[in-house]
Amino acid sequence: MKRVLLFVITNLAIVFILSITLRLLGIDSILNANDSGINFNSLLSLAIVMGFGGSLISLMISKWSAKRMTGARVIEETKDLTEQWLIKTIQHQTKIAGIGMPEVAIFETPEINAFATGMNRNNALIAVSSGLLKNMSRDEIEAVLAHEVSHVANGDMVTLALIQGVVNTFVIFLSRVLGHTVDRIIFKNERGHGPAFWITSIVAQMLLGVLASMIVMWFSRQREFRADAGGAKLAGRDKMIAALECLKRQHEPSQLPEKIAAFGISGKTGIGNLFMSHPPLESRILALREMP
Repeated sequence: MKRVLLFVITNLAIVFILSITLRLLGIDSILNANDSGINFNSLLSLAIVMGFGGSLISLMISKWSAKRMTGARVIEETKDLTEQWLIKTIQHQTKIAGIGMPEVAIFETPEINAFATGMNRNNALIAVSSGLLKNMSRDEIEAVLAHEVSHVANGDMVTLALIQGVVNTFVIFLSRVLGHTVDRIIFKNERGHGPAFWITSIVAQMLLGVLASMIVMWFSRQREFRADAGGAKLAGRDKMIAALECLKRQHEPSQLPEKIAAFGISGKTGIGNLFMSHPPLESRILALREMP
């Protein structure tokens, strides 16, 4: 989940900054054709540049931003047997998966977590938390690593960036169209774009961005099933199931209040599931048990 949230938050921030920058530079003025109406061809071109620009920039800096935001320490020289085992395990798994050896890092947190990121499947980053190393067995850790290696081998970060770019494009395009409509029809502004256009566009972009995130999160949930299946092939289905059951046990003692239970990793029912980057653990374990 940490991997996806870092990407989405960074992406939304970049798109917002690009939007403000282009507006200050006056580039948004190309949307107004002869001061009489919106230029849809120019708008679509601008939306594509901004939409994919933010997504691709997020992808390019994903390794750097992940290290900065989590404080992950890349293992350059192994300090103990655990780090040696981590490196050897990932080397073995990446060789089987047919990808290059990623950077391997550890970040300090009692939370059991791990993530993989990077724009190149042959130059990625896989990081695990200190809590994971302390609370999981070697077999369970091996399965988690296999899950992350599968994410890299599947090119999930690149695919996620492309999907994010598409939804960004629609968000930017539709927000400007709504702004233009409100400016013309409600405020009767017949020439140029008044304050109503800019205010409506910004508000619409924020609201549509939330809706668009549901699409991105849906894709994220599907790719988790694929990564689980890939992890099962690399490390063994029993180990992958054991790792997910360990995660489930770790979260069971923490009973979330009803109002926010839908947002928990255990996958409670409710509208919050639409914003979950991972499927409920029960669903993931069941999918693995039903694998042929």
